[in-house]
Amino acid sequence: MKIKNLTLLFFLALFCSNAGAQEFKLGKVSIAELEQKVHPKDSSAVAAILFKKGVTSFVFSQEEGFDVLNEITVRIKIYKKEGYDWANKQVGFLVGNGTSKEKVSFSDAVTYNLVDGKIEKTKLKSEGEFIEKVNKFWNRKKITLPNVKEGSVIEYKYAIRTNNIGMLREFDFQTDIPVNHSEYITYIPEYFVYNTKLKGFITPKTTIEKTNQSLTINSKERSGGGWTASSTSFTSDKIDYHETKTTYVVENAPAMKDEAFVNNIDNFTTSLAQELSMIQYPNRPIKPYSTDWNSVAKTIYEYDDFGPELNKTGYFEDDLKAVVAGLTSQNEIVLAVLNYVKAAVKWNGDYGYSCDNGVKKAYKDKTGNVGDINLMLTAMLRTAGLKANPVLVSTRSNGISIFPNRTAYNYVIAAVETSEGLILVDATNKYSNPNVLPFRDLNWFGRLIRKDGSSEDVDLMPKMASTDNVLMMYSIESNGKITGKLRRQRTDQNAMSFRAKIENVKEEEYLEKLENENQKIEIADYTRTNEKDVKLPIIETCSFTGTNLCEVIGEKIYINPLLFFTKEHNPFKQETREYPIDYGFPFIENYNININIPDGYVVETLPKSAQLNMEENIGGFKFRINAAENKIQLIISHQINTPIISSEYYSMIKDYYQGMIAKQTEKIVLKKV
Repeated sequence: MKIKNLTLLFFLALFCSNAGAQEFKLGKVSIAELEQKVHPKDSSAVAAILFKKGVTSFVFSQEEGFDVLNEITVRIKIYKKEGYDWANKQVGFLVGNGTSKEKVSFSDAVTYNLVDGKIEKTKLKSEGEFIEKVNKFWNRKKITLPNVKEGSVIEYKYAIRTNNIGMLREFDFQTDIPVNHSEYITYIPEYFVYNTKLKGFITPKTTIEKTNQSLTINSKERSGGGWTASSTSFTSDKIDYHETKTTYVVENAPAMKDEAFVNNIDNFTTSLAQELSMIQYPNRPIKPYSTDWNSVAKTIYEYDDFGPELNKTGYFEDDLKAVVAGLTSQNEIVLAVLNYVKAAVKWNGDYGYSCDNGVKKAYKDKTGNVGDINLMLTAMLRTAGLKANPVLVSTRSNGISIFPNRTAYNYVIAAVETSEGLILVDATNKYSNPNVLPFRDLNWFGRLIRKDGSSEDVDLMPKMASTDNVLMMYSIESNGKITGKLRRQRTDQNAMSFRAKIENVKEEEYLEKLENENQKIEIADYTRTNEKDVKLPIIETCSFTGTNLCEVIGEKIYINPLLFFTKEHNPFKQETREYPIDYGFPFIENYNININIPDGYVVETLPKSAQLNMEENIGGFKFRINAAENKIQLIISHQINTPIISSEYYSMIKDYYQGMIAKQTEKIVLKKV
């Protein structure tokens, strides 16, 4: 941005000072810090952040205008080998979206060790710093601190300079290791107004100071010329303005523990995000900047590598005619086109809602990123006569954005609008089906964008339960040996994850692992049905023999009727929980078990039938058991109807699992007669 006149300078030339005393100084590592063996408040910690300080300020140049400068200073203690990863730091930055440009630099990166009672200092060398390309928009700058050992203290500083003032970099006060002290300071001139949103469950101590600042703008102006001599005059203008310094401090933030069934722990980490709401220069109208998801979606649709790519059709039309020939129903066409794209173009592993190399090149090369593949899929569905549109998605690993912004999304799928509702499809996974998306996609809501620029929220969470049905028949011998047959059928999400799990795994290797994980049973007559036909459930059948599946004590036999399917541990161990329970999809587990007891034995003790129901129809557990003569029949179901459950129900969920496990682990007792 070039500054051409004094008026514009007056409104834009604001300098945010980040002056102020710092209690923390790089290079002041103490022997006490190096001698510390465990974290005083978390003995399990593999590392801890001793101090983290962030400063966000505005810097101005007459050539470029305003930039935002983020400076982060960190000191970390390494306690265990498992904490060595904290000696690696990476920072992403924009490199090529046309208007935004960013620059990242590291400095003062040092490792400290205690050697013979003295502090040894090892500086980062040039080979420990490098840049990695992520995609055409993003790069990552990485450093790896040298000479890291158990007991090391490392520290570094990095700065990010960007001309994107619309969204300030998010600052994390918390992470998956303890943070002794974190501090974030912003210096904001009065002309910029930001919306500030805090996420997480810790409230920082906040102090606000208003100060008077001033800066001097020098300008020059040429006059005269023509028949008169030209002259240059220099002027200086002093501009007074108010600056707001806001300091956020968090002391002793505990490590974020990745509990069972958590979507993305970063969604609940204490952090601060700030979005530009408006700019108000003196004697000028307010210029609003806050946007909404509709505006974000419309902007993305108009990108050259998004909307225009959907209009390219000439490269596939002849092939598509053969694919849909003779098909009449929407469901048949959707499935046929999806399967064709899955087979024709392989996903290269790169995310992104926009095309990397373009749909035509991806089709020709038979490989592409998410945008290439699923925008191509959308275009084919449209050409086949269906009402198809792209749906922007933020994957589970990308988290959920607080503010509407273009970087909130990192993925795109396709949706077909029908009278019965939306059919969601993703061709990046060869095991996907209509409305059976890869697990990474199942992250709350996406946003569907139509050709006219309108958009709406799309619930990405599956409505139909995925099933896991087990039919097992086995006989018990008087010496405790068990022989039986097993049939297991998985559908939808369960089938997709199982197919991915066994991909490229030899059957012999798979069965050996299965035997070892299930109390050293021996498996024979193993078959697998519908392994490749993803529209059908995948079915396993086998015979098995086990000698470690029950206990024989005297003249009694003790057995868990579920054998190796018995759930013995409650996944919910914490007393309280702040995060939602996120299963990703509703599911039903069914077990139908028939047991033959040995001759000369009768049932002495049989668990009682039971039923557990959760509030709000969240789920339930049924345990039905009957014995007649020498046979026992057991029918069990465990059902979760709600894929995301609020943390307010945590106590109920924990008790439910405890009751279910207690019932499953009750033993049948057989006695000799």
